[in-house]
Amino acid sequence: MKNIVLKTLERDFTIHRFESTREIPAAVFTSSFYWIGKTDDELSVVCDAAIELGGGKKSTGWACLKVVGPIDFSETGVLAGVSAVLAAADISIFAISTFDTDYILLPSGRINEAIGALVERGYQAQGPLSANP
Repeated sequence: MKNIVLKTLERDFTIHRFESTREIPAAVFTSSFYWIGKTDDELSVVCDAAIELGGGKKSTGWACLKVVGPIDFSETGVLAGVSAVLAAADISIFAISTFDTDYILLPSGRINEAIGALVERGYQAQGPLSANP
């Protein structure tokens, strides 16, 4: 495994699910971090928990770990490695990939446990929770 550094983002997130025909709520764009995924079946949005989008379904209480990148497209197994460690710890995830890197959302109440498991497996952690997993 390459030396992978994970950074804790310092806010909580909400994951939203809307019908695929729903327009993207304008409030999403006020978040400094957001992700939008649209398929034939659904519109999914991740944004700062302080932003209320209204309607649809939502899942609250998510923390986020960022893989410090950029990650070259030729690198393999980065997300698979992180998710395997978290799966072994019975921690569910919601993964987001961008051109440069990956983000792993996980239940906020389990962030310390997640960081501890990852550090134990050789990952490095940055951020406010990295010193006391």
